[in-house]
Amino acid sequence: MEKIIGIGNALVDVLVRLKDDSVLKQMGLPKGGMTLIDEAQQRSLRSRMEGLPTEQATGGSAGNTMLALSKLGGKTGFVGKIGRDALGKFYADNCKAVGIDARLLECNLLTGVANTFISPDGERTFGTCLGAAATLQASDIKPALFEGVSMAHVEGYLVQNHELLEAICQTAMEMSVQLSLDLASYNVVAADRPFFQHLVQDYFDIVFANEEEAAAFTGKKEPLEALRDIAAYKCLAVVKLGGKGSIARLGEEEVMVGAHKVPVVDTTAAGDFFAGGFLYALNRGASLKDCLSCGALLSEHIIGVVGTRLPEEEWKEIRKHTP
Repeated sequence: MEKIIGIGNALVDVLVRLKDDSVLKQMGLPKGGMTLIDEAQQRSLRSRMEGLPTEQATGGSAGNTMLALSKLGGKTGFVGKIGRDALGKFYADNCKAVGIDARLLECNLLTGVANTFISPDGERTFGTCLGAAATLQASDIKPALFEGVSMAHVEGYLVQNHELLEAICQTAMEMSVQLSLDLASYNVVAADRPFFQHLVQDYFDIVFANEEEAAAFTGKKEPLEALRDIAAYKCLAVVKLGGKGSIARLGEEEVMVGAHKVPVVDTTAAGDFFAGGFLYALNRGASLKDCLSCGALLSEHIIGVVGTRLPEEEWKEIRKHTP
């Protein structure tokens, strides 16, 4: 299997299960979205979280996708930036433990944290303090990062740095590396829609979106219309429909796969794991239908647990049903 790398924010997830959504309103966090916060807001959040049970895991959209790919048996890598601190070591050690070739740059800022609030219905809301992750710059992107790589999967959360994304895309193209994009969050897409459209028009071969992100990108509320609009950029377009399944379109081929009804504990990383399963199957030459099914399989498993940790026995069972 050819190597796929993820490029994104190297974050440690601090997961909190909420009894109700009132705290989200108090903190000014739109439910289901991702809001960037500064260090002062991070301190305020932490004080509000005192006394609440929390869990800690490696996170970041692209990092989660590489975790899923690696656990399936794929060859993976990750490019991001961490601090020289305990959380940075935690992140690096976890990548090594699951077989991700982490090409991590370091700086003196604190490692980024994604405060992940899990609502009673399983929806997750992020208050993210990027810290060191935000210092990944265009000058850090060297051709050597793409050596031996067939595809780079990029998270849309990097959009706050246009120069960085341009450098990633241009360098990948120079190295003949395919590019995959996860649109990341509907509010992020809505805030920078023209730039996202430029990226998809000029660089990306594969685009992942959920219904809200697809609507924010295209202006079309009907998912099938949005899918076709994205595919019109001459890319492989994938739209995730939650409990209704997922759809994909490449050229004139259009496929839909339904979803099984499973208990929802936490939707954290559901889309990231879907992308991991889809890219794993695609890399192995599977049909679009089988790629969607593989993505759905992973997302159905990950929403049954808090965070991104599945027991090894469960991974063994998952691998029996992948292409």
